[in-house]
Amino acid sequence: MKDNFDIFFRRKPALMLVSLKRNMRMRYGSLLAKEVDCTYSHAVKILQTLEALKLVEFEKKGRIKLIRLTKKGKNVADAIENIQSLIR
Repeated sequence: MKDNFDIFFRRKPALMLVSLKRNMRMRYGSLLAKEVDCTYSHAVKILQTLEALKLVEFEKKGRIKLIRLTKKGKNVADAIENIQSLIR
């Protein structure tokens, strides 16, 4: 796995975390991929990394895997939003 630091300074993973934080309802992969403008397969790869870092968790509902931020993930998303506000 890449250095954990690298994941937060790439656009798509950061956008995913912020999107999950802003929209508190449960999300699924294809919807999240559309929101951050990437392919589904790329979104899945990013989400797997975020899951390994314990920033998101999945819940299986029928055929769909719902995605939710963990407490740690919410803290990271807050930090990313703070950085965004500082550089605007």
